[in-house]
Amino acid sequence: MNLQPLGDRLIVEVLEEEATVSGIVLPDTAKEKPQRGRVLSVGPGARDKDGKRIEMDVAEGDEIVFSKYGGTEIKLGADEVLILRESDVLAKVTPQTSKSSRKRAVATA
Repeated sequence: MNLQPLGDRLIVEVLEEEATVSGIVLPDTAKEKPQRGRVLSVGPGARDKDGKRIEMDVAEGDEIVFSKYGGTEIKLGADEVLILRESDVLAKVTPQTSKSSRKRAVATA
């Protein structure tokens, strides 16, 4: 089954965290609900008061952080996905650049 989100909704593959920051593996019953995911599909965007589409801030493939209890869980075959509104997305995960590498680049220039 293929899903195409409507309006300002997106389909997200939930990314499970296997261990805590300290490396301790928790049993399923003790884990908190995950809040990170990868965007699989994006709707066309909401409409403004004039009927024009508002472009979405996220795209397919983006890794995001979403609100803990936002969205609707759907089972697609063996996989479970989440359908979220764009307003449930709290942040995009971007690659981390260390300040020390930027300082070194400036120092060598």
